[in-house]
Amino acid sequence: MATITESSGNVFEDLGLPNADVLQVKSDLMHLISSIIDKRKLTQSEAAEILKISQPKVSALFNHRITGFSIERLAKFLNALNQDVKIVVRPRRSAARGRLAVG
Repeated sequence: MATITESSGNVFEDLGLPNADVLQVKSDLMHLISSIIDKRKLTQSEAAEILKISQPKVSALFNHRITGFSIERLAKFLNALNQDVKIVVRPRRSAARGRLAVG
């Protein structure tokens, strides 16, 4: 019988990857960007022009290839898609280490 382990909510953390919170934020931002592009019914070439990147980079973004994209770069893509990006810093309510999140 297989053991089932409940997810932490961060697949990268569940896999034991370093910088799991950064990887999750990048993945969440990529999902937002690809959702906006899909909603606007843009082709990858049209999206590439708006984001000022190559079409293969748009493809990489759609396929969540996280390497090669910084959080800052992804935020700039959102700006290019007419989205405001707000970073909020607040004290943690518990003694636990702070976390990164998109929300």
